[in-house]
Amino acid sequence: MDAFRTADRQTGGGRLYQAVVRHLSDRVAPRLVDADSGPQIFAAAAALTEMAGWMAHDSGQDALAARHFTRALPLARTSGDLPLAAHVAASSSHLALQAGEASQAAHWAMTGLDLAWRGPRIPALVARLHTMHARALAAASQHTPASHALEQAHRAVSDSADTDHPWLSPFDHAALASESALIMRDLERHDQALSHAENAVRLREDGRARSLALGRITLADIHIRRSDLDAAISVGNDLLSTSPTLGSVRVARQLDDLRKLLEPHKGYRPVRDYLARFGEARRARMLLLADIITPRGDAP
Repeated sequence: MDAFRTADRQTGGGRLYQAVVRHLSDRVAPRLVDADSGPQIFAAAAALTEMAGWMAHDSGQDALAARHFTRALPLARTSGDLPLAAHVAASSSHLALQAGEASQAAHWAMTGLDLAWRGPRIPALVARLHTMHARALAAASQHTPASHALEQAHRAVSDSADTDHPWLSPFDHAALASESALIMRDLERHDQALSHAENAVRLREDGRARSLALGRITLADIHIRRSDLDAAISVGNDLLSTSPTLGSVRVARQLDDLRKLLEPHKGYRPVRDYLARFGEARRARMLLLADIITPRGDAP
C-alpha cells in the first residue's frame, strides 16, 4: 500500500492502476474467502479498492472510479473499520464534486462524518470530511454554511492529538490549503482564494509532483479571475516544467481547462506567446499519455 501510494504521488495513477488491480485480484481477493482470514484482510481489500478508484479517476475514468468506491465501502464496513469507511465516503464526495453533483457530494460528506464520529477520533479524517462538505456547499452557493464547514475543517486539522491509521491517505495543511482555495474561488472570494492557493503551492514545492501541478493550476486560475494575467502567465511558465511523463489524465484535462480560461485574453501578446508554448508542451504530453488517455467520458 505504501509503495503504491508513494509511486502514485510522483508519477500519477494512470500507469499504476493495472498493477493495483492485479494485486487485488491475485493476492488479496483469494484471501477474502479463506475461513482463517480476519477483518484486516477486508480492510486491506477496501483500502486497495479505494486506491484503485483514485487511480481510475486520475486516468480520467470516473465511472470506473465510482464502481471501485462503491465496492470499497461494504468491504470497509465488513472489516469493522469505521474510519476507513468514512475515508471511502470522502472519496465518493470528491468524485461527486467532479461530476458537478453538489447535493450528492454533501450527502457523502455527511455520511462520512457520521461514520467518523462513531469510530476512533482521527482529526485529519474529520478535517477532510468537513472540507468536502464545505466544497459541496460552496458549489451550491451556500456561502455561510460553506464558511462554517471550512472553519470546522481548519480547527480539526490543527488538532495536535492526531492518530495514525494504516489505511488512510494523509490529509495535511497543504491538502487543506488546496481545497480552501477551491472553496473560496467558488464563493468568489478571490483574495482569500489567492492566499490559500499560494500557501498550497509553497507547501508542495518539495514533493508530490501531481499535487504541485494541480496547485499551480488552481493558482493560475485564480490569477485569471482576478484579471492579473502577468501573474497567471508566470505560474503558467512553472507549469510548463511539469514532467511530461506524469501519468495523470486529470492534470492534463485541468491544464486544458486553464488554456480555455486564457483563450479570451489572447489579444494580449504575453498570453498569445504563452499559449503557443503551451500548445507545444501539450502535444508532447498527449503523445506520452496516448496509452492511457480516453476521450472525455469513460472507457466501456
